[in-house]
Amino acid sequence: MRARGASRSLYSACLARGGAMITIRQLLATKSQDLYTVSAGDTVAAALELLARHRIGALMVMDGERLEGIVSERDCALKVTLPGRAASSVQVGEIMTRSVSTVLPSQPLEDCMQQMTERDIRHLPVVEGGRVVGMVSIGDVVKEVLRQQRYLIQQLESYIRGAYTG
Repeated sequence: MRARGASRSLYSACLARGGAMITIRQLLATKSQDLYTVSAGDTVAAALELLARHRIGALMVMDGERLEGIVSERDCALKVTLPGRAASSVQVGEIMTRSVSTVLPSQPLEDCMQQMTERDIRHLPVVEGGRVVGMVSIGDVVKEVLRQQRYLIQQLESYIRGAYTG
């Protein structure tokens, strides 16, 4: 969890750049560094157990250090549960999304928002130099936008009261 002072420094940096949102690298610095992954040969039951244990919505499917795909709760529901298949007998590789959209740590958060909206996706792996360094979810993006809005509202209220410290 980020301390209140750290939050303000991110927003100060954001405002100093003319109001642009933070970069994906800055967002990742506020999150847990844990990356949860599965292999294409793992069962969907094993993937679901990992998703439930860590209360997350998607897993990156890796072959060593290489990103092969992504599998979400939605994939499991629509491609396994709904058709009545047994999660213990279906491999992740059968249902994963192979064409994975990714972002770079240096990109602004707006890029995540745009990709998620245009492609109707909820999770974006962050890749740098061919190596996965994190994952950004729609929840991460929404939390950051709300934090930024709260900060800007606070600054505007201070300005109106004449207590703005700029």
